[in-house]
Amino acid sequence: MGETLTSIQKITDTLKQNYMPYAMSVIVSRAIPEIDGFKPAHRKLLYTMYKMGLLQGARTKSANIVGQTMRLNPHGDQAIYETMVRLTVGAETILVPFIDSKGNFGKQYSRDMAYAAPRYTEAKLAPICKELFADIDKNTVEFVDNYDGTMKEPMLLPTTFPNILVNPNQGIAVGMANNICSFNLKEVCKATIECLKNDQADIHKYLKAPDFPTGGKIIYNEEEMRNIYETGRGSFKIRAVYQYDEKNNYIEITQIPYTTTVEAIIDKLVDLIKAGKIKEISDIRDETDLGGLKLTLDLKRNTDPDELMKKLYTLTPLEDSFNCNFNILIDGHPRVMGIKEILSEWIKFRISCIRNKSQFEIERKSEKLHLLLGLEQILLDIDKAIKIIRDTEKEKEVIPNLMAGFKIDEKQAEFIAEIKLRNLNKEYILNRIGEADTLRKEIDSLSKLIQDDHKIKKVIEKELQRIEKEYGAPRKTEIIAEEKITAISKEDLIDDYGVKIFLTEHQYIKKISLASYRANSNHAIKDGDRILQEIDLNNRGDILLFSDKQNVYRIKAYELEDSKASNLGDYIPNVLEMEEDENIIFISEGNTYTGFVLIAFENGKLIKIPLKYYETKQYRRKLVGGYYGRSRCVRILSITEDMDILLIRNDEKAALINTHLIPVGKQRQTAGVQSIKMAKKSFLKTVLTPNEFADMDLENLRAEELPALGKGVNTQLKLNL
Repeated sequence: MGETLTSIQKITDTLKQNYMPYAMSVIVSRAIPEIDGFKPAHRKLLYTMYKMGLLQGARTKSANIVGQTMRLNPHGDQAIYETMVRLTVGAETILVPFIDSKGNFGKQYSRDMAYAAPRYTEAKLAPICKELFADIDKNTVEFVDNYDGTMKEPMLLPTTFPNILVNPNQGIAVGMANNICSFNLKEVCKATIECLKNDQADIHKYLKAPDFPTGGKIIYNEEEMRNIYETGRGSFKIRAVYQYDEKNNYIEITQIPYTTTVEAIIDKLVDLIKAGKIKEISDIRDETDLGGLKLTLDLKRNTDPDELMKKLYTLTPLEDSFNCNFNILIDGHPRVMGIKEILSEWIKFRISCIRNKSQFEIERKSEKLHLLLGLEQILLDIDKAIKIIRDTEKEKEVIPNLMAGFKIDEKQAEFIAEIKLRNLNKEYILNRIGEADTLRKEIDSLSKLIQDDHKIKKVIEKELQRIEKEYGAPRKTEIIAEEKITAISKEDLIDDYGVKIFLTEHQYIKKISLASYRANSNHAIKDGDRILQEIDLNNRGDILLFSDKQNVYRIKAYELEDSKASNLGDYIPNVLEMEEDENIIFISEGNTYTGFVLIAFENGKLIKIPLKYYETKQYRRKLVGGYYGRSRCVRILSITEDMDILLIRNDEKAALINTHLIPVGKQRQTAGVQSIKMAKKSFLKTVLTPNEFADMDLENLRAEELPALGKGVNTQLKLNL
């Protein structure tokens, strides 16, 4: 029986060899756009349509376009058609559509409105596509082979305006993503012109805020927007637009955030109405038609429409956030950039396009000039040229004989030999030679342009001014100052009432309203379980949960379901994402974050930590390192004013101290002060509160300074322990 040989390969090597090429392909060739504003799928589709003559011609069936695009894009026809749908006028997905469409292409604002099959729809390129392909046949951009080497395709399109900012772009790659919002074309052109004139220009004056094809209202926060403009990351809020019909008592929503759909809004409204959280709406109707989006909400009597919309903005996607991530491929490398940096990279790209085009034209004009210089030689003696051609016996010797007779090169001789007999007159030749002076001036002008970035920028500026005038359109998205918004938080819509919170040893937490608890206070708990602690607070208050691994968790009381004493409550590991083998040992109310937690450790140290240390501006659910962790926590107590406590060691030595002796920690992880002396192999066993040693005379155990020595406990206290 032969041995089985198994090859061992490191997982890191496997990832490098098998996964990394895929990851790089997704990043570079699929999900992240380049400086022309296109992903490869968009570029291949539009270039195919351009080569099909759809810039000038009539519309053709979408199926035809999809089929032709497969020569450049080897993906399936459905993927290509979905790419095409997004670029159409009909879909309203991008701010400046590139495809003039006919038929049903669905809508950006609708999840369920399916687009028609490609055999039913027609399309051609929109007029603005002239700006995408301007001078593409003049070496403006580099061309590469397609996937099977049968044809060439452009690596980038020579867009004459910063399309990367004009249309929204979203993609998910491997380990990274991008989410670029759209800006108004006129504003982008103005901002770019200012950047061309002055690198330090404040683009906020010209590029006010994003603009979306679905309209809506952007809630403008200047600091937030400046951060997005500078870093390429951040978020802003956008909300729906509505009108109230007072006569018929209904609200019409006509524009919604770009990030949501009308169906998602309806679903959320229905859920809220069923849950009884929204009681002012009697009916919801989606009346979207050829005129555009319309969502109608019939209201009950005496409903204030503005107050209702404030609630809906808080509870539904009628107000949503757009998270910006301006991640763009520059020379094959992904970079997250601010807007000025993006415009700077686009200007570099556009300068390169104009320089390449100018060099191409110099070469073509130089070739033509070279031929005309040969024609000048003919002018000196037309009869000689005719005689040379007439006296040449063999056709193949005409060119060499002309070259020898006028001292011209082969190309010049070929040009002269091809002149028609009727054009061998002085007038024709003089007119042609007159072109040489014009060509010299043009070549000189182009040569100076190539060498001067300032002149090239002037050309770009004129192009942008023309585009702004020809294609610019008013903003679709309104801008409203954040100060003018009177928003309602979700917390404002939550009922606030007194509750009791119970913690059990087996890690159950139970929230019971005071009314329910008064009706029935008989607890149901599991066998062997017991209630460790109970606290009182309001339903909107914070609950701080201290664990035995020095983590402090924070949740709102309203995040727990209202329970009854007869129920077990919520199992804490299902509520919190806790570490393995982690247990909650103490809970504290966080209504006002006043008072202290007193923490006792096995090593005999105690510390008072102000509750306010656990309050953060950002609502963090987990605070790592919530208290000192080098000695096991024996007990945590909540105190609002100083009181007597009893410290008991494992060897039954005890000390009575007042908490005013224990210092207040300057940070959460302060180790504390030695409160009772430790003997060999001894440790602090527990800490008792006054109600736990009531009616006992323990004055003989009192210590007035720390650390306390500790004395033997009496028989009565032993029995209680």
